Amino acid sequence: MKFLASGLAAFAAMTLIFSQPGANAQDLKSGEAVFKQCTACHALEAGKNKLGPSLHNVFGRSAGQAEGFAYSDAMAGSGLTWDEATLAEYLRAPKKLVPGTKMIFAGVKNEAKLQDLIAYLKQATQ
Repeated sequence: MKFLASGLAAFAAMTLIFSQPGANAQDLKSGEAVFKQCTACHALEAGKNKLGPSLHNVFGRSAGQAEGFAYSDAMAGSGLTWDEATLAEYLRAPKKLVPGTKMIFAGVKNEAKLQDLIAYLKQATQ
């Protein structure tokens, strides 16, 4: 019985380890699809501002600080720093986190799609 239990535990661990890359690839692909709706206003390239600021190197950046973009006073004075948690909260409901933001996007309501988008942005904005 002990052998069976340890064998099952090892199988479960191996399944988890070897299933992760496929899951991550799917998450990134899904996140890229979600990001397509953002491309009307945002670019991933450094210094390429559109209706919204470039998202290049957004993680770790203070909100309202992308060079060459005219932010709302609300965003410029928000005091936020973009990390996974803050970006997720903002993308769920931008006007809730930063009242007065110029961003007109209503937010990503599907939590799985939101997490996929964050994973994609983390990789694509480097």
